[in-house]
Amino acid sequence: MDKNKLWKWLLLGVLILWSITLVYPPLDVKDAEGHVVKRGKIRLGLDLKGGSSFVVEVDAKDVARKMVERGEAESVEAISETTLNAQVKDVQEIAVEVIRNRIDVLGTAEPEIYPEGDSRIVVRIPGADANTRAEAKAQLSRDAVLSFKLVHTESAAWVDELVASGQVPPGFRMGGQDGAGTYYVRDRAAMSDDKLDRDFYEKLKRFGGKNADFMLMEDRMRDGSLVYRPEYVERRSQLGGDTVKDAFVNYDQMTGLPEISLEFDGEGKKAFGRVTEANVNRRLGVILDDKLYSAPNINEAIYGNASISGSFTVPEARKLANVLKAGALPGRVRIVEERTVAPTLGQDSIASGKSAILWGAVLVVAFMALYYLVPGLIADLSLVFVLLLLPCGMVVSAGFLGVVSGSLEGSAVSLPTLTLYGIAGIVLTIGMAVDANVLTFERMREEWKVGKSISGAINAGYNKAFSTILDANVTTLLTAVILFWQGSGPIRGFAVTLTAGILVSMFIVLVITRLFFNSLADANLLKSVRMLSLPFFANANVDFIKWRKVAGGFSIAVILASMVLFAMKGDGNFGVDFTGGSVITFEFQQKAGIDEVRSALDSAGFGSASIAYQKDMHGQEILEVKVGVSGEEVEPAMTAIKQLPGGYQEVQADSVGSQIGSELKRKGIMAILWSLVGIIVYISIRFEFAFAMGAIIALAHDVLVTVGLYCAFGRELSMPIIAALLTIVGYSVNDTIVIFDRIREDLKLVKGKSYKEIANLSINQTLSRTVLTSFTTLLTVVMLLVLGGGAVQDFALALFIGIVAGTYSTIYIATPVMLLWHKEEKVQ
Repeated sequence: MDKNKLWKWLLLGVLILWSITLVYPPLDVKDAEGHVVKRGKIRLGLDLKGGSSFVVEVDAKDVARKMVERGEAESVEAISETTLNAQVKDVQEIAVEVIRNRIDVLGTAEPEIYPEGDSRIVVRIPGADANTRAEAKAQLSRDAVLSFKLVHTESAAWVDELVASGQVPPGFRMGGQDGAGTYYVRDRAAMSDDKLDRDFYEKLKRFGGKNADFMLMEDRMRDGSLVYRPEYVERRSQLGGDTVKDAFVNYDQMTGLPEISLEFDGEGKKAFGRVTEANVNRRLGVILDDKLYSAPNINEAIYGNASISGSFTVPEARKLANVLKAGALPGRVRIVEERTVAPTLGQDSIASGKSAILWGAVLVVAFMALYYLVPGLIADLSLVFVLLLLPCGMVVSAGFLGVVSGSLEGSAVSLPTLTLYGIAGIVLTIGMAVDANVLTFERMREEWKVGKSISGAINAGYNKAFSTILDANVTTLLTAVILFWQGSGPIRGFAVTLTAGILVSMFIVLVITRLFFNSLADANLLKSVRMLSLPFFANANVDFIKWRKVAGGFSIAVILASMVLFAMKGDGNFGVDFTGGSVITFEFQQKAGIDEVRSALDSAGFGSASIAYQKDMHGQEILEVKVGVSGEEVEPAMTAIKQLPGGYQEVQADSVGSQIGSELKRKGIMAILWSLVGIIVYISIRFEFAFAMGAIIALAHDVLVTVGLYCAFGRELSMPIIAALLTIVGYSVNDTIVIFDRIREDLKLVKGKSYKEIANLSINQTLSRTVLTSFTTLLTVVMLLVLGGGAVQDFALALFIGIVAGTYSTIYIATPVMLLWHKEEKVQ
């Protein structure tokens, strides 16, 4: 064996060992008692393991207000955009650690918390149940900004003015007066409790129009009723919560009620002492997240610790203590996206994903072995190597895409989290990995037919197929990079898997399978290139170009008809990813009627909600409710459904704010446009502008047909469908480049014929490859369509339509459009 071959075998062995170390053990290893003794290397995403994810965004307006309060700017308007963006980025970096500390208190296993962009933070909590999700949401929603401010000296007089004028803050009504002063009670008929959010308390500060903040302090009457006592508090903070060293729950010795004891650090004790010494006989307000909890009188200087008392329960006090212990957020954050998957649904996804991979692989392997015989068996072996090397391919791809998109930020590169779309990417990789093998085998068959030796046919086949394989995979890789750049979360995971599949399959096909063929030929174990062939493909001589006008008319008719349906459906074409809002899926033991569900939602204030009973992947009926609100606003709708008789339980929820929805829509459109621009540039450089225009018109055709027919089937567009469209773009241009590469080759070899004749010849020469690769890819996509279920089924449906449309457009759209630049021109 020569050294060149030896080094290739050694490289393959090293890469396989590296891949195995990356994934072994794949899942958690447990002892006899069920305790985890060793963590698995493969991290499962929320859609496979179940759990909750949140995307929070730093509130730039709040950051600007705090800069003014600290004296860093005279007004919000005076802060430049560059300065504000830099401050938001700083707040984001600190907030990541604060949020991590808060989530760690919940005791969840391996939460993922990381920054996204310059202002957002992603929080993923695998395996979170409903209680953990609710607590995590509460932790994220709290700023935990603690401050000590003096009650204004004119507070009592200003409150008397309000009483005399009859002014009452919105959502409240006058309750009366007692020894402690004026108090209000809640008026829930005027304003529900869910409206008393952070924005409400921010606006409340300006009530009365005084040079101080108006606040309401909760208090309990002797009969246990809750009242609210008004106070005017100075706007200048005397002391912040950044000096709090510890916080814990204690009990008031006089009342027995819970309170939160605060322990300051050394600097905090001194500062608290200075504040209390300078303001003896004044009242000091203890404010947390713009709510006044207590305002005790300062009788003497206090060089020690402090406490927060209020009308909260023991669980509430413990939660507040945990938040204060974790630290305050340096700026307000808002939940802009929330997604939940029940653990049982995750297990179903794993089972369906395994089935899709298994059956997709079995069908492709069987077809290749039966049709291509010995080369087919080598191709099947190459698929095994592709799957074995995918882990190291994913690590390399994650690093490569992170550098290209600028999102790596120097962090360590590790195996990406496996999601349902990652599994879809693996299944698709199996189908697409066959493409290069089929292309090479068909070339080897041609070289063998002209009388070359076995070694000559092998080497000539690989050499002639190389440029086609390179061009086709580079364009697909381009779409994967753009998908990673514009996508997030599971979409990025799919882009990593797709990129890994492209890189690994190219290495295996161009290096390792060639090594297998050459080794067998050198050992005289492979003496001929025997493969099956269908007579139609072997002697194909169809005048495809003759039907270009009919095909063009058919395509225009399909596109126009589907676009009319699309326009009639309007916003109904878009899922919550793009419109904002929430989609909640419920399972149940006993089905309630649509009218009963509608009545419950009407009573909760969701009269315009979309309600539908559907079948899940196991044929079990589920209820899907779609409403136009997100975040905390959707909670009443979920509660209304859960209170229906029949045991309704939430199994999946997607909640997207309107801002992030419009942003995702823009990103989706830009991702497709950028991929088309990149393909135009690449094909123009590698071929010529006429070829680029043919490819682009064909791609536009494929996207429009896929979107139109997909929505005509009653499905909604979402970010995963954008991922499917970009995959279709990559796959379709792959097909087109194979024909274009053969046209380019035939233009050099065939003289005296017109461009149209050469184009038709090239289409017939590559017809076998075009049909067979589409067939093998469709085998795996059909497995996803049949076994995937849920969102992956939608993803597979879009792929199925796109692959069929792409195969058709490669022949009847791309090449005829290219011929418009050459018409009756002959090759000299």
